[in-house]
Amino acid sequence: MGAALQQDGGEGGAVPEPFGLGSSPLRSDALPKALGIYPYAADLWAEGLLWGAVLRSPHPHARIRGIDTSAALALPGVHAVVTAADLPPGPDGLPDGAPAGPIIADRPVLAAGVVRHHGEPIAAVAADHPDTARLAVGLIAVDYEPLEAVTDPEQAFTAPALHPDGNLFRHLPLRTGDPDAVGEIVVEGLYQVGRQDPAPLGAEAGLAVPRPDGGVELHLSSTDPHGDRDRTAACLGLEPDRVRLVVTGVPGATTDREDLSFQVTLALLALRTGRPVKMTLTREESFHTHTSRHPALLRYRHHADAEGTLVKVEAQILLDGGAYADVSAEALAAATAFSVGPYVCPNVFVDAWAVRTNNPPAGRMRGEGALQACFAYESQMDQLAARVGVDPVEIRRRNAMSTGDPLPTGQAVTCPAPVKALLDAVAAEPLPALPVDDPDAEWLLPGGPGGAGDPSAVRRGIGYAVGMVHMLGAEGEDEVSTATVRVSGDHATVICAAVDAGQGFATLARQIVQTVLGVSEVYIAPADSDQSIAGPSARGRHTWVSGGAVERAALMVRHQLLQPIAANFGMSVELLQIADGKITSYDGVLGMPVAEALEGKELWATAQCRPHPTEPLDESGQGDAFVSISFCAMRAVVDVDIELGAVRVVEMAVAQDVGRALNPRQIEDRIEAGVAQGVGLALMEDLQTTGGLLGNPSLTGYRLPTSLDTPEVRIAALLEERDVVATFGAKAVSAVPAVVAPSAVAAAVRAATGLPVGRLPIRAEDAVTG
Repeated sequence: MGAALQQDGGEGGAVPEPFGLGSSPLRSDALPKALGIYPYAADLWAEGLLWGAVLRSPHPHARIRGIDTSAALALPGVHAVVTAADLPPGPDGLPDGAPAGPIIADRPVLAAGVVRHHGEPIAAVAADHPDTARLAVGLIAVDYEPLEAVTDPEQAFTAPALHPDGNLFRHLPLRTGDPDAVGEIVVEGLYQVGRQDPAPLGAEAGLAVPRPDGGVELHLSSTDPHGDRDRTAACLGLEPDRVRLVVTGVPGATTDREDLSFQVTLALLALRTGRPVKMTLTREESFHTHTSRHPALLRYRHHADAEGTLVKVEAQILLDGGAYADVSAEALAAATAFSVGPYVCPNVFVDAWAVRTNNPPAGRMRGEGALQACFAYESQMDQLAARVGVDPVEIRRRNAMSTGDPLPTGQAVTCPAPVKALLDAVAAEPLPALPVDDPDAEWLLPGGPGGAGDPSAVRRGIGYAVGMVHMLGAEGEDEVSTATVRVSGDHATVICAAVDAGQGFATLARQIVQTVLGVSEVYIAPADSDQSIAGPSARGRHTWVSGGAVERAALMVRHQLLQPIAANFGMSVELLQIADGKITSYDGVLGMPVAEALEGKELWATAQCRPHPTEPLDESGQGDAFVSISFCAMRAVVDVDIELGAVRVVEMAVAQDVGRALNPRQIEDRIEAGVAQGVGLALMEDLQTTGGLLGNPSLTGYRLPTSLDTPEVRIAALLEERDVVATFGAKAVSAVPAVVAPSAVAAAVRAATGLPVGRLPIRAEDAVTG
């Protein structure tokens, strides 16, 4: 039901929508998105609108010897053409394309002198029609000197420097325990993870409007309005208060929603023309513009005693960061710290590198770093189980981490770590039925109806995996969010720049205020950069940090409301409570509707939430780098045609450590979404490059799981062991299912075929036994 009231089937009356924390109200944007009437950034319009388009490099690596824009400028309808020369010069006084980045500023807005990846922006046009703008882009003549492209990350160590900062983003060694320790059993493996694209829903688009003060207003589906505002202002040479960013129509994001050069180029065109400029990327441009998951190469050696107890883990991890740094250093920290997984091992020796290549830039995507490591260490645990001769669940139970155990970084896991309980929950779930051998059930077999396979060649496999991700930022990153709660009469307003990028923060904020203040009508103000900072929508941080800010502000308003009432009755505020829309006293003498107490009043408060600090990992990979950790276990059931290599994921059973289920239905939805994304990486999602050139930048070439590819997701358990330092004790839920699902699917294919399965996505030839 999209309405606030739902029909009561018993007496034909109406009952209110679920209310407060622990309930599962319908998201306010669910119905508009389902009906296709939700306004996205591509729907924006302004009087006097111009259209922007971008020229992109056809080479993965080349020197720019010259750019001739005269033909483009001469085309009727063209109002401006901009290049790196139109951006403020760098510190050395030379045009450097105004480089920016979320951590390291090394990615030019427009390439200056050198292009370092296929599709890198070179120039941009503003014209009075989108076709004119694209035609003008085609008239820009660029004199390229192609250079040798470095596309193998292993070659990046010895190749000539691709950037003044060099080819090494970070080297992170981890050393703990005795390097001479050995085990009776040793298993080794080489593992590869391909390049997964976020393939965001909806076109990437935006509108820039020049302001009378010489600044600019940007309307974008940004997930970090303040960070994007500050970086945009820096690239344009403006003070931050001269740039305003209004968040518009975020359809859902699993990585940073916009590439910064897109935003800055849009703003530059608006400032140059003095007119509003709109840009809507094609799907091919979208693949070239945003970052993707880090491809990885991982070498592992596990030592264990005769019972399968881990003695030592040795690993080498190599992440391909592509042409620019983005968050490669952060992803490498997660891959290194979680290199052993949710298991106890006294001796760990890891060398991890993130390097620069001429491949497309890699960046933030659910579980960056943690996913790649999970595939390797879980594959190793399956090998170890086979060598010891025990069940895959048992080998994991024998080594499972518990609360208080240390990570290889030396940090104690102080949050709940119910790894054994999660494993037991998925293992206890009943298995799905086997496909029956009749024509009506052909669609249940790998390949679907009309498939070429022989049903007798289908084998069923069952695989298990456990994984972990960190929540919030890491290695000393300052996490802070601010929120204002205002109550007027019978309704409340929440002002917070936390962007709801699909994680359901707007619904959660509404539930928090309903619970604390007993007000049913709660309005969430649209986010923009004029509000106080809330930070990016990543790593589940808004549930904790922004939710904490909303709760604190609401509690301050609650105190303002209750204090005069308590004084009138000669008692303290602590003796009053708000529940079910009523204010009551401990002794039952006072009972007053909240709406009556609020009548004629306007109350407000602003509060911040900042979790406890962390620290960078040192030269041995040691340090308390993470605020908290979330865990998940899965059991995958697959059917594999061992002659064709076709794989069908039948079911995924999931047990997840959620701390506290603030919105159970929303949690289940997020788990299902993470599973779908993980299954996509396991079996089909592969952004291919040949010599640095993207080979499949389209939704026909880049395969995504459809509803028929997505398995049934069985929620075996949502374990609610509260994290005492987290807001409401809740943990983030979105990333860890995406981290674990690929490993569980790979384990099941391994069980069905008896083959090692050492790469993701799993190709048909990886599942053929004969």
